[in-house]
Amino acid sequence: MRTTVTLDDDVHEFALYYAKARGITLSAAMNELVRKAERSKNPDPEPLIVFSPEGFPMFPPAGGIITCEMVKKLEEEEFDPKKFA
Repeated sequence: MRTTVTLDDDVHEFALYYAKARGITLSAAMNELVRKAERSKNPDPEPLIVFSPEGFPMFPPAGGIITCEMVKKLEEEEFDPKKFA
């Protein structure tokens, strides 16, 4: 399908560079870039529960690592008898 579009200068420059680097036409480059953008918008969702090799259900890893020291510090702060006196 033929159509006319107006591109910003930086977008046009990027698309030309992309096309030249891959040895393809500007039209083919624009097709690839639009398809890549669409695919990246709708990635496959991560499963909510994963299973360990032993078969135990687990949540997928996310966020930072919680160390024993962090837990101990919070326990000391939460259960400080001075706070409840």
